[in-house]
Amino acid sequence: MQPSQHGPRCGDADHERGGLPTGRENKVPDRMPAGMQRIGDFRFFYEGEKWEWSDEVAALHGYAPGEVEPTTELMRRHKHPDDRAHFDAVLAEMLTNHAPFSSRHRIVDTSGRVRPVAVIAHSITDATRRAIGTEGFYLDLTDAEMAVWQRRVDDQVRAFRDSSGVIEQAKGMLMLVYGVNADRAFDVLRWRSQQENVKIRDVAAALVDEIQAGMTIEEHHRRRLDEIVLRPRRSSEDTSDAVR
Repeated sequence: MQPSQHGPRCGDADHERGGLPTGRENKVPDRMPAGMQRIGDFRFFYEGEKWEWSDEVAALHGYAPGEVEPTTELMRRHKHPDDRAHFDAVLAEMLTNHAPFSSRHRIVDTSGRVRPVAVIAHSITDATRRAIGTEGFYLDLTDAEMAVWQRRVDDQVRAFRDSSGVIEQAKGMLMLVYGVNADRAFDVLRWRSQQENVKIRDVAAALVDEIQAGMTIEEHHRRRLDEIVLRPRRSSEDTSDAVR
């Protein structure tokens, strides 16, 4: 993931208004080519507000590889107008408290297409354990081409049928915490598997173990779950089919 050496190709008037250029041709096909993932890396360094993004994240914003160098202003302009205040608040939290950049928001690509994304990240630290930045990934939540991706994910799930128990647990945890569907949760597991060069099942098992060992459920959340579990349910079929 290397930052580009080129500046953003937008008109001066658009730049002054702080908005995206109008009528700009999207350099990335609406249908992502084979191998183009719906998930990509990014890094942000607090000092100098230096951004880096992978070709996949550039594509989500509508740019060809190396076409632009990501900057804070460029990132902000690509946020949906209703989400810019949220981005400003997250940015302030990053720069003030060195918090990771984790968020769910909408971006607007160069052709004006709105894409909902989840950004999941952790801190980058130096040798002294001082936080110097944040890195992670963008996860495209757009429903376009959902059927294609559904089939691909289903094929992979079937391939791991014998060891799917822990994978399903990990998917459920990611779905609950990040508010994504099963396909996107599996995308995260598959991406981490590729990043670490280990089997998806091993990634899932480690995730489940660490969450169970290191995350505490607040008591009010536990009580709410109790209410949901114990709520009376009306069977959709004849009561004679109920488990005895």
